[in-house]
Amino acid sequence: MMRSMIGGLALGLLALSSSALAQPLGEYWGTAEREDRYYKIVDLPIPDELALEAGSFEVLPDDRLAIGTRRGDIFLVDGAFDEYPVPTFHRFASGLDELLGLSYRDGAFWVCQQTEVTRIRDLDGDGRADDFETLSDVWGFSHYHEFAFGSKPDAEGNIWVALCLSESYRSKVPYRGWCLKVTPDGRTLPVCSGIRSPCGIGPNEHGVMFYAESQGPWNGSCSLKVLEQGGFMGHPVSFNWYDLTDALGPRPTEPESGSRLLIESQRVPQLVPYAVVFPYIRMGRSISGFTVDRTGGKFGPFEDQIFIGDFSLSVVMRATTEQVNGVWQGACYPFREGLATGLLACEFTPQGDLILGGTNRGWPVRGPLPYALQRLDWTGLTPFEIKRITAAPDGFDVEFTLPVDPVIAARNDTYRLGTFTHIYQQGYGSPEVDQTTPRVTRADVSADGLRVHLTVDGLVQGHVHEFDLGPLKSAEGESLLHIHAYYTLNEIPREP
Repeated sequence: MMRSMIGGLALGLLALSSSALAQPLGEYWGTAEREDRYYKIVDLPIPDELALEAGSFEVLPDDRLAIGTRRGDIFLVDGAFDEYPVPTFHRFASGLDELLGLSYRDGAFWVCQQTEVTRIRDLDGDGRADDFETLSDVWGFSHYHEFAFGSKPDAEGNIWVALCLSESYRSKVPYRGWCLKVTPDGRTLPVCSGIRSPCGIGPNEHGVMFYAESQGPWNGSCSLKVLEQGGFMGHPVSFNWYDLTDALGPRPTEPESGSRLLIESQRVPQLVPYAVVFPYIRMGRSISGFTVDRTGGKFGPFEDQIFIGDFSLSVVMRATTEQVNGVWQGACYPFREGLATGLLACEFTPQGDLILGGTNRGWPVRGPLPYALQRLDWTGLTPFEIKRITAAPDGFDVEFTLPVDPVIAARNDTYRLGTFTHIYQQGYGSPEVDQTTPRVTRADVSADGLRVHLTVDGLVQGHVHEFDLGPLKSAEGESLLHIHAYYTLNEIPREP
């Protein structure tokens, strides 16, 4: 059946065919029952009269949770972090528009809504906002699908704003498809062009600003991308706004549709490659808000890793990034399925749990509820997982959360690899193309059993490298909770 597309669906969501709608809710990778042993899904009850569609979170200095909503409210929540939560909700502000960025500092909320970045304060101390100050509204707005996603403040206090295109496919008003940086004093600084449909923005585990991009025109699959000053993120429809500023330098060369990203990056020097590709369907369908685990081990063995949700498939995934030869790249890994709605936002609590929320906004998502507020709590048990994959000049280093069986891990045939890339094209998305099958020629297991160095014949620069580690066992005979991982090899490290 041909998959039709509905123009204007948010977050790069493809219209779902009848066969996709028939897929069972909840189960996705088929690992929910085992995942539950390690990470429990805890529901945070929402009052029946409150349609709470969370779009952003912030943990306040007094340990309350602040929630910015799609419907334009800010709620302050007591009890969200309790072991058995029975939260209470206080409306702090209302009348705003699609809050997809929320932070708190210096006694004020800093909010990113569709049309502006706003500083909001309670000057008379009555628990309700009474001072609304526009910091920046230099970008245009003409259509409901022109979302704006705002970061937490960077080290200089700047809010980074990723602007969705008009109607998913066009750039009808200024700066749509760009990233802008709003300073604490309200100056607006262009960062880069070429964004299509973002759904999350913030620092990676190294403190460098990234955003989540959805599959669509000029984007073969969903991906995490680094926001480079003067960079071109891949979609050329927003080139028309180069006339408004010289901050990015000259307008880039138009990319050639039907090519490959690696080839076009040699023609278009400003073109920024995907740092982490999330293979479509296998690893989400519309990746969304993300955050980094800085809990100091309270959330298990994944400290300093990125946790990212997916709107369409109601799952949470992990990602790790590294810079090789000056280029960002990395891997993504399954984590937790079975969430209740389309995920938009996530935030770690002081107790080290992961708060998740979102909405289906009336569109098809795998989770069964129109909106939900949930939490992932680590049970204290460590799953046997692929912890991290990093690139090496002759292959990959694979790190695990628990020691591996040294005999099985030393066998070359334990590791099944494949590679692919996407067509870099104006059309919507791309099939996986140019597949190859690399071969592991040697597997060296570390003395502690937590790391295996794989020597690989057939690395392909610019390709996603898929790992299937199904045969692997832990030293205690346990199978991996998730057997797949996907590394985007933009650069092969040089020999030291």
